[in-house]
Amino acid sequence: MRTRPAWATHLRSRAILRKRPVRHFVDPSLAAVALGAGPGRLLRDFRLLRLVFESMVVRDLRVYAQAADAEVFHYREDGRLEVDAVVQARDGRWAAFEIKLGPRRVEEGARNLLRLAKRVDPNLVGPPKALGVIVARGYGYERPDGVGVIPVGALGP
Repeated sequence: MRTRPAWATHLRSRAILRKRPVRHFVDPSLAAVALGAGPGRLLRDFRLLRLVFESMVVRDLRVYAQAADAEVFHYREDGRLEVDAVVQARDGRWAAFEIKLGPRRVEEGARNLLRLAKRVDPNLVGPPKALGVIVARGYGYERPDGVGVIPVGALGP
């Protein structure tokens, strides 16, 4: 059983964190095959495509985090705030990522990341080393608020 990440215990609010883990397939293509979801079906069913894309990105983040001696967590407060992936190194450094299939959802993802960063007490665990919205396509750039927009093809160790 994984322990609670350090940043989650140092929130300014008394938010109730959900303890139920989010499950992802080791390889999201297995889920697509099991559902009989080829490219045509995925392009017609954006909800399923979004779920497969999110699982694929979380899988990639876990691989890169493991190579850096870090872990990936999902952050969810009851009804208030959810962030798709928080990567925490053993020394306490952390970064948070939202995963959005389309560029129209970047603003929503950035808003969630900034809300999370405000809830964590930087005096206890330090500020985030990075905040980023991972998208399926497009160019990578840094927004004026400091949140990065990262195309999935740019991920790597």
